[in-house]
Formats: sequence, C-alpha cells, structure tokens
Amino acid sequence: MKHCFFAVDLGATSGRTILGTFTSQGLELQDVNRFPNHLIEVGGHYYWDIYELYRHIVEGLKLAARMEDVQITSIGIDTWGVDFVCVGKDGGLLRQPYSYRDPHTMGAPEAFFAHIPRKQVYEWTGIQVMNFNSLFQLDTLRRNNDSALAAADKLLFMPDALSYLLTGEMVTEYTIASTAQLVNAETRRLEPALLAALGLTEDNFGRFVYPGEKVGVLTKEMQNITGLGAIPVIAVAGHDTASAVAAVPALDRNFAYLSSGTWSLMGVETDAPVINEETEALNFTNEGGIDGTIRLLKNICGMWLLERCRCSWEEISYPELIAEAQTCEPFRSLINPDDALFNNPANMEQAIRTYCADHSQPVPETRGQVVRCIFESLALRYRQVLENLRVLSPRPVEVLHVIGGGSRNDLLNQWTANAVGVPVVAGPSEATAIGNVMIQALAAGTASDVVSMRQLINRSIPLKTFKPEDVKVWNNAYQQFLQLA
Repeated sequence: MKHCFFAVDLGATSGRTILGTFTSQGLELQDVNRFPNHLIEVGGHYYWDIYELYRHIVEGLKLAARMEDVQITSIGIDTWGVDFVCVGKDGGLLRQPYSYRDPHTMGAPEAFFAHIPRKQVYEWTGIQVMNFNSLFQLDTLRRNNDSALAAADKLLFMPDALSYLLTGEMVTEYTIASTAQLVNAETRRLEPALLAALGLTEDNFGRFVYPGEKVGVLTKEMQNITGLGAIPVIAVAGHDTASAVAAVPALDRNFAYLSSGTWSLMGVETDAPVINEETEALNFTNEGGIDGTIRLLKNICGMWLLERCRCSWEEISYPELIAEAQTCEPFRSLINPDDALFNNPANMEQAIRTYCADHSQPVPETRGQVVRCIFESLALRYRQVLENLRVLSPRPVEVLHVIGGGSRNDLLNQWTANAVGVPVVAGPSEATAIGNVMIQALAAGTASDVVSMRQLINRSIPLKTFKPEDVKVWNNAYQQFLQLA
C-alpha cells in the first residue's frame, strides 16, 4: 500500500489534483485529474465558479479512492491569492467570489488611502500596492454597499473556502492571508487597524493557522461521497506561490526564484520583512512563506500576455509559436509587460500593437513578431526586477531558479539567462503541487526539514541549466527597454 499525499493546486486558468509519494528513489507524482478554471462574466462583473472547482476536487478524491494500493495520508489545497468568499451566519456561501480581474477596483487604492495613508499601510503590511488586493476589494464592496459583504459572518480566502467545503472547519491560513494586504508583516497576524477601517474584526475570519497545521477531517458527507475515511486536511502554504517557492530545488540560500505562469513572481527568501523607503518606492511585496520565512518579491505580468493572444489564435500550440518567434528579427518591438494597458484588454494582440505605436516602435505585424515581443520584453523586465532584488536582498544572488509551467519554455529560459547574466535553472514545472505535498509530508513527520526536502527535489526532478549568451547584445537591448519602462 502506497501512502500518498493528495495535493489540490488551483491556478487562475487551470487546476489539477496530484498524488505525491516518497520512495527510496525520491519523490513520485501522479496526476489524478486536470481541469480548466474559467472566469464567469455576468452583469458587468467577473466571478470564479467555486462550486465547479469543488466538483473537480471531489471527482479527484473519488478517483483516488478507487485506485488500488493507494492510501491517502492527507489533503492540501493551494490557489492564487487575494480572492475570497463571503459566508453567511448559517454557514452558506453568499455569492460566487469576485475575480481579481474584475474592474470594480480600478482606482480603489487611492480611495482607501484617503482614510489611511499609503505609507502607513505599507509600513504595516509591506505588501505591493495593486488595485485588486483584498484590502481594496473589501473597501470597494463596502463603499458599494455590497449585499453579500453586508450579510457576511465570515470571509474565507479561496483555499480556506474550499477546505471549509471539505471539512466544515473555517480557517485563515497565513500565506494566503498575507497576499490580502491585511496582515501585519512583523506580528504575522491580521492588522486590527486595517480591519477596523473596513468595518471588520478578527471574528470575521476563520481560526488563524500557519503552513502545516491541521484544518480538520473530511465531513461524514464527504466521506460518503468520495468513499474515503476521515482523512485530515492540512493547511499547506495556501498561496500557490508560497507552495511553489517551498519546492525550489536550491542547494543553498544564494538564489532568486521566478515562479512562471499566468503571473511571473520574482523574489528572494528572507528571514524577516524588508520594509523601507526603497522597497516602498519600488513597490516590492513581503508575503508570508514557509518555516517562518518572508517572500520578498515583485508581481510581473507573465504568460497572461501570451494566453490572451492565443485566445484569438485558436490556441495554437506553444512549439509552433516558439518556432515562429525564433525566425523573427530580434528586439524589433518591446513593451513594458506591467503597463496598465495589458491588465485585461478585450484584445491583447491589439493592445500590444497599440503600445508599440504609442511608443514610436514598429508595430508587430505577424504572430511570431508578437510572441517574440512578449518573450524578449519579459526577459528584460526580469532583469530589471532582479537588479532591484540584488540591492534589497541580504544575500548575493548567484542563480535564478525558474519554477512552474514557464520552466518548460526553453527559449524564454535562455533569453532570461542572457538578460539577467546569471545561470537559470529550470524546473520543476509542477513546483506548486510539489511544495504542497512537501508541506503535508512535513506535517505528517515523513520529512524532517525544508533543507533536506529541497535537496531531495533536486535529486528527484530533472532540471535544466541555461547559461548567459550574447551578453553584449542583451545589454544594449536592456538600455532600449529602460527607456520604455
């Protein structure tokens, strides 16, 4: 009988459930089910279908229950950050949760800072100001007299809401809560002054827990539906990036990471928050990590750019797009990936063309030129952020670990190495699920510490190293990029 950990990993465009097993050879992963995660657009708003996500999780558990020689030790759930569910006094979900892509929070930070100054909010939280942070979502709902918020007894972040549906227990996990801009980075608890400004208290949230703590066990209802027993659900690092960073296969701490997916998140691990005038000016964030660490990082618009373009291209395969990009002229057109123009345009390809025209650059005419523009611009943006991290980090940055789905993109990885000037180690692509499994293993006593787990991942997962090439050419392109960004 194999003792497995059941990891639920939900991203902003897709989800998966995976079984992780530790053997004498290392870590083994087995897909159970994969599924899309679609936004619902209705009434001028964007929502997540939490019940559909729940249905897919239940289906994964039922499939795992029917597998021969498999014993599930525990279950862990991670998701994207900031979004949350309103729960009524009777325990029912009051509405499908808003998506962070919803435009209702445009201008929201400025509205909130009229009550509590931006500087004070950053000093407390150390979180990068982005209009969709939970703090601003909640303030927007409050100002709009939102009926679900008005009736809410509890607010549960997405992974906590899903664990509630499985266990009936309400918690607020630290790493996911830290993305909300509601957690004091020093105390690592919800900041009472920010809650008061929203008309909330700690009682409006579930029991505060940290990665590795037990949420509860599957309800009797869930046991009957899935055919499983009273399996414990563990609060892993509920924020998918925190779980992914846990799985960085680093052999020492002199590294930066790039979690590459819909978003690109670049950062370093620190032992304490780094909150000062420089991090505030550069809009860096201090999110909660595992084992008492802080993830000092920057959110960068990632594969969202290409995924939205692919929607207009009948979702042509990545290998075809990469082949087309390689044949195009280098550095013909560049964009700042984090320009507000690219937040959620109706037509991403047209938005890129508009940006290039507005900045007196050749307008991409072919699909390959658009893809090359995206990849080169991302690589150069990574360099800009990494240069800032080198100044802010308490340790040197000797290698960049690219993890997540983007680690499979050899062309972008090579261009990233060329741009940043340090080796890029790519993999694992399933870092988030691996980190999820890893935290469950630590909770179960199967693993002893993070350092040994990272070494095991390094031995178990095929990794690929890219060394910088054409450095002078990329240095020149970087100067061109800086004029835009």
